[in-house]
Amino acid sequence: MSSPAVPLIRPARLPDVPAILAIYNHYVRESTCTYQLEEETLAQRKSWLKNRKPEHAVLVAELGGVVAGWAALSPYSLRGAWRPTVEDAVYLRPDARRRGVGRVLLGELLAVAEKNGFRSVVARISAEQAGSLALHAALGFGEVGRMREVGWKFGQWLDVVYLQKMLENPAQRK
Repeated sequence: MSSPAVPLIRPARLPDVPAILAIYNHYVRESTCTYQLEEETLAQRKSWLKNRKPEHAVLVAELGGVVAGWAALSPYSLRGAWRPTVEDAVYLRPDARRRGVGRVLLGELLAVAEKNGFRSVVARISAEQAGSLALHAALGFGEVGRMREVGWKFGQWLDVVYLQKMLENPAQRK
């Protein structure tokens, strides 16, 4: 993928869904960065995008006009008191990793979270995903917990690391 050094970050649109789906399903099949075991369908991913609330943004990163990755904010919990907290997800095409795309994409997602008045962003990352852990640490996330052997994928037990970043929203407490 030859492309400019800095990705274009923009809100995801319905025509992006096939690329978003291909990226995600790659990790379902090949990686422990998602604990999902079954690939999603195009209809499921279209519904996912259509039914999101505006504050739970989905962004895409384009390199050379091609979707190189996506990121999303999701409710951490559906219970009301958790409303100021969101969870992030960041997925990149394999050929876009280690090129700064994830850093730009997650940075913009954090700016969107702050703009929308969220107080805290959490990430649940499989412990052996060193790249994802490093990306989040570089953007100010700190480890707040670890759950041991809570996932089973590819014939192995998996630990999950919980990370958190507090946002600067003193006037916008929800």
